[in-house]
Amino acid sequence: MDVAVTTYSGDKTGRKVNLSEEVFGIEPNDHAIWLDVKSHLANKRQGTHKSKQRNEITGSSKKIKKQKGTGGARAGNIKNPQFKGGGRVFGPTPRDYSFKLNKKVKDLARRSALTYKAKDKSIAIVADFNFDAPKTKQYAAMLKSLGFDAQKTLLVIPQSIKNIVTSGRNIQNTKVITAAQINTYDVIHADKVILVESSVEKIDSLLK
Repeated sequence: MDVAVTTYSGDKTGRKVNLSEEVFGIEPNDHAIWLDVKSHLANKRQGTHKSKQRNEITGSSKKIKKQKGTGGARAGNIKNPQFKGGGRVFGPTPRDYSFKLNKKVKDLARRSALTYKAKDKSIAIVADFNFDAPKTKQYAAMLKSLGFDAQKTLLVIPQSIKNIVTSGRNIQNTKVITAAQINTYDVIHADKVILVESSVEKIDSLLK
């Protein structure tokens, strides 16, 4: 699949980049995408939730009333889960939600996500560029020139370029990552994926 290359200001360069069939033209695997997105979101969870159980509540351990003859249900101490302020039964405890996903499955998921974007013609390619200084206004002007200012965008650069990363981090619904950081969740989440020309080769070498 050939995609025309434009400058970051939206001008045509007259060049085209061929997106390889091995990465951008496979038979998509929806289950692999689901697994990779599930893994990505699970790995982001802190897992620091915690509630106190009976043995962790501050209070007397004395039996609050006699066992029989009160007309009410029998009860132990004030830390009983049935009482207000008592311990919680089977409450949440800190845990690690992350789980391992095989590299081949992750690669398949990323190729599948990129294939969907390519089929939807939601991939744009811009020639290599850099800003003279970190300016959010300049990044916003680039999105407007490309016609993506009202959409969620993902810009993939070949390596970390401070001026570009800093310029785009304060703009809502846009994200800047390097080719090595490309992942299924970000690709699926974006309406438009903007690839810097030299990042295409790096994505190919990473996922082929």
